[in-house]
Parts: sequence; C-alpha cells; structure tokens
Amino acid sequence: MYRRYLDILKTFIFGDTATPTDDGLESKNEKEESARESNGQNAESIISDEVRAIWENEQQRLKTNVIDSDADVVKQMRRAREHDQEGIRRQFYLGGVDISFVKGDNVNACAALVVVSFPGLEVVYEDYEMIKLTAPYVSGFLAFREVDFIVALYRKVEKNDPEHTPDVILVDGNGILHHRQFGLACHLGVILDIPCIGVAKKLCQVDGLEKDEEHLTKIKELNKGGDMFPLIGDSGRCLGMTLRSHDTSTNPIYVSTGHRISLDSATWLVHQCCKYRVPEPVRLADVNSREYLRNNFKADKPSDPINDV
Repeated sequence: MYRRYLDILKTFIFGDTATPTDDGLESKNEKEESARESNGQNAESIISDEVRAIWENEQQRLKTNVIDSDADVVKQMRRAREHDQEGIRRQFYLGGVDISFVKGDNVNACAALVVVSFPGLEVVYEDYEMIKLTAPYVSGFLAFREVDFIVALYRKVEKNDPEHTPDVILVDGNGILHHRQFGLACHLGVILDIPCIGVAKKLCQVDGLEKDEEHLTKIKELNKGGDMFPLIGDSGRCLGMTLRSHDTSTNPIYVSTGHRISLDSATWLVHQCCKYRVPEPVRLADVNSREYLRNNFKADKPSDPINDV
C-alpha cells in the first residue's frame, strides 16, 4: 500500500525527467553526499510547496509510530553478547543497506542488502538490484527517493530466505538526527516495524548542531575505538552519538536511533560491527553494490574504492 502511494506520487511529480550523462560510478560517500547537498537548491526548486507539504505531513504522520526503546530481539542480542551466554542457539542477523549511484546519472543505481551473522559478521545473504530512481535528492526527504527500493529487498529475503531475515537493519543515513527528527532509518524502521539504526559519515547540522571548533575539539579528544560524545541540540534533546568506531579511524561516524532501539544499544551495536570506520553490514553493501554496478552497468571509469579508515 505504502509503496504504491510513493509510486503514484513520484510519477505525478517527476515523471522520467533525468538522463544518463556520465559513465563513471560513484557511491554514496562523503564526496557524493557533498555534491548532492550543493545541488540541493536546484533539486528543491523541482519540488512545489504542495509536494513539500505532502512529504512533511507524511513524515509527521509516520513519526508518531517511532519507538526509541529496545525491542526484545535487541535485548537478547545484548544479553548474549555482553554475558557470553553459552548454550544460546538463537542466531542473530544484521542487515546493511545502501544505494550506489552512477556518477552524473540521476536515474540508474544499484540497491543493496547484505546480511551478516552477529557477532561473527559473516555474510549469509546478499542481494543487489539495478533500479531506476524516480525522485531527485532533496535534503531532509531522502526516504522518498530510496525507501521503497530498500523495502522491496527486505520483502524479498523475508519471502525467499526467511531464516536470514535481518533482526536489525543499519542504514547509510540518519534516524532522529534529522531536520524533522524522522530520517531514512526512522522511515524504514516504521514501515517494516523492525529495529533500525542510522549511521552517517557527515554530521547533519540541525537543531543548532554545527561542525564548529567546539565539535572538532571534541572529535580530537576521542582517543580510541568506542570513545563517543552525545549530540545535544538547542532543544535539549540528544539526537545521536558521535562515535570513534575503530582505533585506526580518526574520523568519527554519527549514530542515531531509527526505530525500536535505544541510542545506547544502537551505538553499542554499531561499535560491535566495526572492523573499519563504517560498520561492516553497511560497508559491504556499499563496496559490493559498486562492484555490482561495475559488472552490470557499462562504465569506462569506475570510482575509487571507499576510504574505510
């Protein structure tokens, strides 16, 4: 029902307006995100005030369903891991999702879902789909561009390989660390009604949060993997956590609650998944989706590998 609503809305607003202009491949890393943000004004001009109101209202409607406490499965994961309980036969699975783009092409992309075991982080399932994007990137409305493709991948594993259906999904994006406290991780989590975590490589500067000298000083004080500090906005609400995810990674990541998980558990789980800067499920979804693009989309200039550290 929800996906049909999105399809109808996107077709009405955008049609099929973009055409490929470049053969290079580009992932959704910091460079690509910066390019999208710099072009945000042009994209926003495509969105009418009426459409913006529709999208904001939809976010506000779904936002009332967000749960920021731990689901039972999250509690089970923490107990099993922290107490190293022997004899527990329950196997846990984490999903990482990402969408990689063709540089200069606003239509063709690859949606990826990688499922790993926890705590072993061994890949048990992966799926990649070439997709046609129908909405532009507009800051604050990423879900309306991406969420239906991710939902489709989740429904596919749920149907075809239910044993490996993720217990928790990690998203390359934000949760409540968002303009209206309802980012992609919240949107996806509410629709699927499963625990979901937002993991971003750039600070979403909302509610007075800025990457200013004070913020940079705090980052320098993160001495080892697992060190963190909270992101408290002008409203007084803690919107996320700045986390040094690995000893070898000096650049932090930004963790925020999506749905059915507390910030404490979300940060703990993300740190448990980091062999490099980016948690393994998301990192693999990014790297592998770009490789899938190389093999399935004709491009002369593949992008450089992601800088994981």
